[in-house]
Amino acid sequence: MQLILLVCLAGLVAASPMPQNRHPEYDAQILVDEREDRGDGNFRYRFETSNGINTEKVGTPGSQGQSNMQGAFSFPLPEGGVAQFTYVADENGYQPSSDLLPQPPPLPAHVYRLLEIAEQQRAQGITFEKK
Repeated sequence: MQLILLVCLAGLVAASPMPQNRHPEYDAQILVDEREDRGDGNFRYRFETSNGINTEKVGTPGSQGQSNMQGAFSFPLPEGGVAQFTYVADENGYQPSSDLLPQPPPLPAHVYRLLEIAEQQRAQGITFEKK
C-alpha cells in the first residue's frame, strides 16, 4: 500500500507543471542572431541576448584539416560586472584569454637564462639523447 502511494505521489510530482522563473535573466530575448557559412570551412556568427550574453566566432579551415576559430564571449556576473573572454582554437589547441582566468606566478630569473642557453645549444646543433 505504501509503495502504491509513493508511486502515485511521484507521478503527481512528475506531471505537475514546472514553476515559472520570474527572473529577467531567465526570460532573455534574442537581440542579434547573425550567421554566415560559406560551405568551404569559412564561417562566422554573432549572437546577443537581452540579458547581456554576447558571443561571436570566426572560423577558417586549418592547415591540418581542423577548423581554426577565434572569437569572444561575455556574460554578466551575478555580483555585478561583466565576464569577458577571447580565444583562439587552432592546431595549437584552445587558448582562452581573460582577466578572470588565473595566471601562474612569474618564472624565476634563472629559468629565462636556462632557456637562452638551450636556444644557443640548439642553434649550434647540440642535441641530447633520451636514455
